[in-house]
Amino acid sequence: MGKEFTKEEVAVHNKEGDLWIIVDSRVYDLSEFSDLHPGGLAVLLSVAGKDATEEFYSLHRQSVIIRLGSKYEIGSIKGAEPKIPLQQPGDISEVPYAEPTAWQGWHSPYYNDSHFKFRSALRKFVFEEVYPTASANDESGTPASIELYKKMGGFGWLASRIGPGKHLKGFNLPGGVKPEEFDYFHEMIAHEELASMGINGYQDSLATGMIIGLPPVIHFGPKWMQEKVVGPVLRGEKRICLAISEATAGSDVANIKTTAIKSPCGKFYIVNGTKKWITNGTFCDFFSTAVRTGKGPGGISMLLIERGDGLETKKIKTSYSPSAGTSFITFDNVKVPVENLLHKENKGFQVIMYNFNHERWLIIAGCLRSTRLVVEECFKWANQREVFGKKLIEQPVIRNKLAHMIGEVEAVHNWLESITYQMNKMGYMEAAVKLAGPIALCKLRCTRVSHYVSDEACQIFGGRGITKTGMGTVVENFQRTYKFGAILGGSEEIMADLGVRQAMRTFPKGAKL
Repeated sequence: MGKEFTKEEVAVHNKEGDLWIIVDSRVYDLSEFSDLHPGGLAVLLSVAGKDATEEFYSLHRQSVIIRLGSKYEIGSIKGAEPKIPLQQPGDISEVPYAEPTAWQGWHSPYYNDSHFKFRSALRKFVFEEVYPTASANDESGTPASIELYKKMGGFGWLASRIGPGKHLKGFNLPGGVKPEEFDYFHEMIAHEELASMGINGYQDSLATGMIIGLPPVIHFGPKWMQEKVVGPVLRGEKRICLAISEATAGSDVANIKTTAIKSPCGKFYIVNGTKKWITNGTFCDFFSTAVRTGKGPGGISMLLIERGDGLETKKIKTSYSPSAGTSFITFDNVKVPVENLLHKENKGFQVIMYNFNHERWLIIAGCLRSTRLVVEECFKWANQREVFGKKLIEQPVIRNKLAHMIGEVEAVHNWLESITYQMNKMGYMEAAVKLAGPIALCKLRCTRVSHYVSDEACQIFGGRGITKTGMGTVVENFQRTYKFGAILGGSEEIMADLGVRQAMRTFPKGAKL
């Protein structure tokens, strides 16, 4: 236990070179930090020898104390106890609506003890292994290292992001979850917990490409291919992505132009063309690639292409982060063995469509968790920021904004949980028929809500909401990146049309007003 001081003892250390402050009953010696303080010496001198708790939390995030506090803390105030809990890795937030209701003490029909242990283990891993370098890597555009991939693979996190299935066999899953008890709620949590960092670009460098690029191999690849690819990817030794979109073919998958023509010997496909906006493409080893082998929608095939001669990847600059590895890919006479065909020739559209519902569902899970985090940030900020002599939360207009943000997030989350429950109960074919429409509409609603929350959060945070560092860093990151969810996996407009068209398939013919 550190040394105890009286407030009077602290008060005499109030000048340059001998500067102490109190933050929440803890005493910090900042004598040697004054030259490093971003706000300059004058700011520190104004609180030197005093209790600076209110001033500190009006200007700094708690992460500053967690990161630097131990280096400068020298003791505590005699007879006083800290009143502000420091959020520790694995902790569940007690801020209202900061977590799904099941994690704030509500009863739920969806979760059991394994889900709680799973989430706690993942959250602890994030803040110990991922978060410490995430912000710096996001800013510099540095993707997650292969070493971090291997840690995630060994922890069982990569395997957990693909859903229930045979690929889980042999993996030790987070929280001691057994492969046979793993369900889509576990997977949903796996996506949510990476999003809990609030660093969306870097988050996407952590195997987002794998989530959509590996299922074609798992479900349609021959045995030799699965043995070569699935294990190494899920262990974090190799990386894979999905390469479908092109400059002239985004949501219009049937319009792809990249060609795969068989060589005269019949042993290879010769691939030529380009792909655009491919997540993780800059650093992947394998590419599940849509190619044209015939005419029209029925002339598309899927190939597993390894990085090699003739395959070049370049970074695409986006409002996201370069760390996500968003890429432009060029195929210049790339030789691909015919054995690398996924499913059958000219049946690639079936491979592409097989995982679309799952891709859209996981986008909802990640996007919604990021949105909820922003609501939590706003709630915290409103309770500590003072304007015109009052805390923001005392202003009816701020409470009104929070009310609408909370209502929207909770509504979408309950819809997501309902869909996830159906995914656990339905087989693939039943889910493909019944859930394609609801998932599309849920994604539409989710991305509309993220747009609304981002806008309101910026208003609540003011200038800080458009500043990359400091109090508004999470809000700034969100308002710069949330729009990706409205485009990837099918644009909002496509989702709206698909949802209604799917409903029309079961619309009773005789229904009249």
